[in-house]
Amino acid sequence: MRRGLPGRLAVMIAASGAACLAYGIAIEPNLFRLRRVRVPVLPPGHRPIRILHLTDLHLLPTQSRKIAWVRGLAELKPDFIVNTGDNVASADALPGLRHAFEPLRGIPGVFVFGSNDFDLPGPVRPLRYFRTRPVRAPRHTLPNKDLARLLESLGWVDAQEQRTVFHLDGTTVEVRGCGDAHAGLDHYARVAGPVAGDADLLVGVTHAPYRRLLDQMTADGVGLILAGHTHGGQVCLPGGHALTTNCDLPTSQAKGLSRHRYNGRMAYLHVSAGLGTSPYAPYRFCCPPEATLLTLTPPER
Repeated sequence: MRRGLPGRLAVMIAASGAACLAYGIAIEPNLFRLRRVRVPVLPPGHRPIRILHLTDLHLLPTQSRKIAWVRGLAELKPDFIVNTGDNVASADALPGLRHAFEPLRGIPGVFVFGSNDFDLPGPVRPLRYFRTRPVRAPRHTLPNKDLARLLESLGWVDAQEQRTVFHLDGTTVEVRGCGDAHAGLDHYARVAGPVAGDADLLVGVTHAPYRRLLDQMTADGVGLILAGHTHGGQVCLPGGHALTTNCDLPTSQAKGLSRHRYNGRMAYLHVSAGLGTSPYAPYRFCCPPEATLLTLTPPER
């Protein structure tokens, strides 16, 4: 008996779904790419500054391709590193993370943590990513103190609720960091206020780009804000259109460079799609993993 059209159609749909699933698990999560972005935030006459933005590695010890790719980023010779958290997905991944970051040792930088730097990942419900309220506070099931010491040994400064000034090739940059708003760990009041008097640029760093935090930073005159957390939407429509940001940021700003406006002021916002996924949701579609090299320049005349 010949199979009818509905039966053949069902088989085709099932085969297409299986192919998409296999691609999203086995192929796209390893298609690492470097995004290059120019940000016109420096005063006239200043030399460009190149910032390497890393986030959301969610590293496992077995991810040798990711480790090798991150090691290769040292060839870019950035002036500064910004790490916006969610580095590991297992306590056993710390040696691999050290190996991945070792070629970047000695390059000045800062880091902040995401909730997955404190807690082991667990099973996820897909609809959870469409809610905007923060998750519970972390239980500290990962060795985050060891992780902090590892990152500090590279020469990177813990920027959480801290204001630090860096002198980069003739430009004075103040960096202020804030804890993960998705886990209710943001205490921006501790670093709030105008830019230091001699700073040429104020940069804000956090893990999850919740609008309450972006508003406060923008109101204080922050010129550039860097964040991760969204995974760029992780599962997107063709063309990279995100369905969710896992926070209250609009999906149009799920990844890349955009502008955030508040109370008559504007800050550039860069959200990286990051380099990994939770091991319980190891799937990317139309949203390959990435790191970003931002080149800060004066505005064009």
